Amino acid sequence: QVQLAESGGGLVQAGDSLRLSCAASVRTFYNYNMAWFRHHPGKEREFVARISRSGGTTYYADSVQGRFTISRDNAKNTVYLQMNSLKSEDTAIYYCAASYSFFSADARDYSVSGQGTQVTVSS
Repeated sequence: QVQLAESGGGLVQAGDSLRLSCAASVRTFYNYNMAWFRHHPGKEREFVARISRSGGTTYYADSVQGRFTISRDNAKNTVYLQMNSLKSEDTAIYYCAASYSFFSADARDYSVSGQGTQVTVSS
């Protein structure tokens, strides 16, 4: 059973950067496609970025394209989300998620997700 733990969130000003980390407690981390989602209060969970098992393929939501970068270190069982040029609309709880079978932008395809880390961007 995969367990995920996010960290790195916080309170920043618009234009600042943050790097989120997600540590996975599974030896076969390299078998999982990984993704980041975010949840704004009152809205559905939103896809942010995803990365393939090897890290060779990445996709981003239009709203973060060019500002956010997803990466992974399979030796450290960790996936990262580098967030630059943060905007107030990026304020949300950020979750990482793992999927053994799927590589999509649909949160329902990911069988495991962490508890989330709060990112607050003040304007």
